[in-house]
Amino acid sequence: MSLALAMVAATTQQCSAPRPAEPYLDGSDGKDWPGYGRSFGEQHYSPLTQIDGKTVGDLGLAWWFDLGPENSATQPIAVDGVLYFGVGHSIVHAIDAKTGKLLWRHDPHAAEAAGPNLRLGWGSRGIAWGNGKIYTGTQDGRLIAIDARTGKEVWSVQTFDKDQPTYISGAPRYYAGKVIVGFGGDMGKVRGYVTTYDADTGKQLWRFYTVPGNPADGFENKAMEMAAGTWSGEWWKYGGGGTVWNAISYDPETDSIFLGTGNGYPWNHKVRSGGKGDNLFLASVVAVSGSTGEYKWHYQQNPGETWDYNAAMDMALADLTIAGKPRKVLVTAPKNGIFYVIDRVTGKLISAEPYTKVNWASKIDLATGRPVENPDARYPDGKTFTIWPSSAGGHSWQPMAYSPATRLAYIPVINAGMTIRDEPDLAHYKPPLDRSSGGSFIPDFDVKDPKQATGALVAWDPVTQKKKWSVEHPTLANGGVMATAGGLVFQGTVDGSFKAYDAATGKTVWSFAAGTPIVAPPISYRVGDTQYVTIITGLGTGLAMWAPILSRYNIDPRSQKRRVLTFAIGARAKLPADKHSVQPIAADPEFAPNPASAAAGAVIYMKHCVVCHGFGAVSGSHAPDLRRSTIPTSPEAFASVLREGALVSGGMPRFEEFTDRQREDVRQYIRTEMQKGRAGTR
Repeated sequence: MSLALAMVAATTQQCSAPRPAEPYLDGSDGKDWPGYGRSFGEQHYSPLTQIDGKTVGDLGLAWWFDLGPENSATQPIAVDGVLYFGVGHSIVHAIDAKTGKLLWRHDPHAAEAAGPNLRLGWGSRGIAWGNGKIYTGTQDGRLIAIDARTGKEVWSVQTFDKDQPTYISGAPRYYAGKVIVGFGGDMGKVRGYVTTYDADTGKQLWRFYTVPGNPADGFENKAMEMAAGTWSGEWWKYGGGGTVWNAISYDPETDSIFLGTGNGYPWNHKVRSGGKGDNLFLASVVAVSGSTGEYKWHYQQNPGETWDYNAAMDMALADLTIAGKPRKVLVTAPKNGIFYVIDRVTGKLISAEPYTKVNWASKIDLATGRPVENPDARYPDGKTFTIWPSSAGGHSWQPMAYSPATRLAYIPVINAGMTIRDEPDLAHYKPPLDRSSGGSFIPDFDVKDPKQATGALVAWDPVTQKKKWSVEHPTLANGGVMATAGGLVFQGTVDGSFKAYDAATGKTVWSFAAGTPIVAPPISYRVGDTQYVTIITGLGTGLAMWAPILSRYNIDPRSQKRRVLTFAIGARAKLPADKHSVQPIAADPEFAPNPASAAAGAVIYMKHCVVCHGFGAVSGSHAPDLRRSTIPTSPEAFASVLREGALVSGGMPRFEEFTDRQREDVRQYIRTEMQKGRAGTR
């Protein structure tokens, strides 16, 4: 094809692409916040200016709405004066954004439908609006469209085989009359993909796999055939991983969908691919056509990924002047600690520098786009390596913000490292079939070391690749970020503070004592002439491993308040005086020590329970602190939960495969930890 004909064809293709909804455009007026990042470009930026450096001092609480005990680490959206959000297992609420009055509530009963996949996740982190409908994913893999006015289900589709060890926690994205959604999961055989559906009917339009399947079955497209050349051994028997569980952005100018792909499964490259090959498209940004799903380009951040360093952190689209030339870029700060600036049209890497402590690589070679790795980072020959960042990432799912006004990115940074080593018997590794951990490497976090448990809000210049300013947090788990055209940056922290900072300097200009942890990102929108800011408080369950650190903030899963807080200039509402008494450890007069049983139970607990209920049964997150529950003191009550599923509707999965002996060993372990707590030895 001649250059002239190619240009005509490209122009025709762009013109034929459906026109996007106005509220989603980066340049829209900001009245609504219809999707996870507000705009297609996922900037987490509000162009509203009523709340600015001069007026923020008069920002006050307009109303609050108390939530139930469900996981509330989720971001709301707002359209036409109505606030929508999903808590727990995709229980969607609609609230009058001006008054805080509940309009409707939709419960898809996902916990009851999830079966063994209830063991994998803790509910929704976000939802989307489009063409009068609310879209939510569920733990059991449904994508549901709900009438935004009535709360009634319009359509529902199953997005994956329910036998897969997978779930949906990330927000679906609406674009150009379509809805795209992926899924998460790295606790069993899984092969990542995303699927796009017609937003009005739920009809499947296209699907793009992120890692290749069994070559004997043929490849879905040329991209998968190309990717298969970067894998070794019989990787398809493990699935490969690469799930798109969080980050998706859209560029309407080029009709490009950008996918942030997950880590490999199994985690260890030596097992997954014999230690050979780059393993595309793991830990990558992948661009595909929004209309057809056809592959366009990719950039892989971690070739041969082997640290649980996924690239699923949010990706913001921006227009920057670099080296005197305007560039259309994608910027992202993934788990591996490197801030990337990528040409979003061509996929070419422009720059990459560490935004936090990094020791797995010395630099990113801009000529090749590849990292210059520290050889010891791959923990060779049975060695143990202390790696920074940890597998929790230098930045996790809590979104950063990008301000086109300041041209800075604002990153919620995690300061934590870990030691890493191979599992003892790699040669005989098999993926678990019970949704338990077992990724073929062993990470250790020093949860008692305060230096391993801090965070920061970092303002980063994507052009110079340098830090502009930072606010150091003594807290590890801090909230997602929102920037505004009023020159402000908003963020909550796990110690219960919700603050606004000067976007240019980092100076604190406003603070509100929420009295309960905040990890979700805030949003801003307008109803009438009034600009509002809304944040949802409460922790997500995945923080349980950090319970010994979180306990310093007196966080009790049973008593922490989960609320919707909404603020406006001149508002003067007051929160009630909450009591934060921590429930005592349950009495257990019939307890008799049995070290052998407790040791056997500890192995089972670490495999199945620790992610939710914490090390040593010390929970500081969403799931109950088992030491303070009377259920482990009764064999009948314990069996009713684990075997019969008495608490499934509340998010506690069944473990019906446990034998009576295994169940009693786990109970003995928990009771032993209860005894340590009563004696003050834990």
